[in-house]
Order: sequence, then C-alpha cells, then structure tokens
Amino acid sequence: MEIIGYVFVIIAFARLLAEGFERLGYPGFLGEITAGMILSAILLEMPRDQMLLMAELGLFFLMISAGLEVTPEELHYAGRITLPLYVLTYIAMFVVTLPFTNWMISSDNIIVAAILSIASAPIVLRLKRFFGEDFLHVALSYAVISEVMSLFIVYIMVRIHENPGNYTPIVTSILKDAVFIGGIMYINYIIGIKQKVYIIRFLRRLKSDEAVFGLFMVFSTSLAFISEEIGMHFSIGGFLAGLMMHSDLVGTKQYDRLTTIVSGVTYGIFAPIFFAWRGLNFETELSLLVLEFFAVVYVARLILSAAVVRHKDVPTSIVRGAGIASFGVLGLLVGEIGYVSGVLSEHMYAMASLASVLGIFTSATLGRVVNHYLAKPQETVD
Repeated sequence: MEIIGYVFVIIAFARLLAEGFERLGYPGFLGEITAGMILSAILLEMPRDQMLLMAELGLFFLMISAGLEVTPEELHYAGRITLPLYVLTYIAMFVVTLPFTNWMISSDNIIVAAILSIASAPIVLRLKRFFGEDFLHVALSYAVISEVMSLFIVYIMVRIHENPGNYTPIVTSILKDAVFIGGIMYINYIIGIKQKVYIIRFLRRLKSDEAVFGLFMVFSTSLAFISEEIGMHFSIGGFLAGLMMHSDLVGTKQYDRLTTIVSGVTYGIFAPIFFAWRGLNFETELSLLVLEFFAVVYVARLILSAAVVRHKDVPTSIVRGAGIASFGVLGLLVGEIGYVSGVLSEHMYAMASLASVLGIFTSATLGRVVNHYLAKPQETVD
C-alpha cells in the first residue's frame, strides 16, 4: 500500500503539471519531468528500487509506442536521409564537446555526443503541423535511430570499461546484436509476404481487445528478454515488437485496437512515472560554462539539421531543424547509465542532462514562435 500511495501521488501530480504545460503549448512530459524535480525534495522516504522498476516499465512501453508509430518500410526509406544526418550530427557533437573536456578524447566525449545527438519523438509529433506530414516519418525515423544508437553506444562503452584491453567479448556482443536485429527484420519481411492473411484472420477471431493486447505483451516481453540476454537494453526488444506490429501485418482494425490500449496504458500510467522518475533523478549544475555549452551545442545542431533537411521557405526549414535538434528525455537515462557505470564523469553528466532538458524547451518554444509568425499573415487576411 505504501508503494501504491507513492505511485498515486506521482501520477496525480505529474498529470496535473502535464495539463498545465499542455495549456501553455508545451508537451505534457515536460510537466511530468518538472513534477519529478519538485517531488524529489518531498518524497524523501520513497522506496527507490520499486519505483525504478515502474520507471523501467514506462520506458518499455514508450519504446513500444515509438515502434508502433512507424513501419519497417518507412524506417528503411527515411533512414536513407536520417542515418547520414545522424552520423554528421554525432561527429559534430563529438567535436563540439572537445573544448569542454580539455581537448581530450575519452568515454565522456563518446557518450555525451550520443546524448546530444538524440531527437525527441514527442517534440517531433507536436511540431508536425508546422513542417508537414510528409516530413514526419523522416523526423520520427531520426528520433528512433538516435535513441537506439545512444543506448547501443553507452552499453558498448560499459563493456569496454568492464573488459579493458579485451575486445573479443565486445565484438561478439556486437555480432549478436546485429544478428538479432537483422533476424527480426528478416522474419518480419517473410511473415509479411507469406503469413499476413493468416495472422489477420487469426486476430479477427479473438473476441476481446484484451486478448490482442495480451498476445502482443507476450511477444514484446519475449523480445525484450532476448534483447537483455544478448547485452542490449531490454527496451530495444520492445521497440522491435512495436515495429513489427504495423497495420499491414495485423490489419487496420487490430492495429487500432492495439494502439488504443497501448497508448492508454503508456501515457495514462507508466509514462508519467518514467518522466517523473527522470525528474526525481535529475542532476545538473548551473554556471556560465554550462549555459555556454548548451548554447554552442544547440546552435550547431540547429544549423546542421536545418541545412540538411531544408525546405523552400526558411520558417519551415527552421522548424524541421528544431524537430531534429530537440534532444530527448532518453538522453537523461543514457547519462544516468553512463554515470552509474563509471564511464561518464559527474561534470559531463550534469552538463549533458541540463542540455537535454533545455534543448527540449528551446525546440518547443521555437516551434511556438514560428507558429505565431506564420499565423500573422493569415490573421491579416481574415
């Protein structure tokens, strides 16, 4: 009952602030993070191990939801643009961090560059009406690729830290990851060709939405377990499960049933806990150096992103760049993993954490400013 009480307080307060932020034109998860920051000074006796489990479930469901947003075909098509853009962004962020680490190359640069290269899927979805539906899949593809790569990079650095000088386990682990992901994509391709009709007919025979959701959860947790066992983060298995359950494979009706339930469970229960937990564990430092670091990083990302995904008019190019350069809450998790594992210094963890949160706020604000600017001519015409 004590745990249930804490869960109730966190969800209620997080959703309250989320509603307030939504009314101000910002994504609700920023309010949930803020709620966590406030509650960190109040819930001092909270059982952290149990709440950590709830937060990890939140990440699991968020990655499933991200997978459900795109299809493998869209990810493959958009990846032709976003994968080179991610590589360019990562290199740029790596170079930008060098002056702040005394021009020394270390795990700090490698991990912080991965954190600073992430895009926030919720920000992308909020800005889609500004840069157009046709660009949405490109922006979401970048968000997915950047999140998966950041988790991959931090776990590689952890393995190197655990096995200094011995790269055989690392190479073996990378090969396992490649075989696992490649195998899942190949199975999805084969099933989509030969077994699609059978799968749709089978799901139609199920009498309840709960049965569809139950089967999907068995499938998702199985992939998550395999993902964790081979050395990847468990949430990547959840993302792959969501990616496979696209409407072309399971049918539009079953897809709608599944997404409705997953969305309710995710954003009604577990996501507020995950975002609030990130706020509860938020660690940073406020100084002129940190603000200078963020300003350099954000300007560099915005210019690079806007140039690569440019549009014929400048405002749309800026919003597209802001969507790609929206950082992300997952960066806080990646930083925490690196810091706890001893591969990320406290100073760079604090700087990357603040940059992630400020980047989300800045991109959302930039979207609102551009929206206001674009709305003025329309109001004049009316």
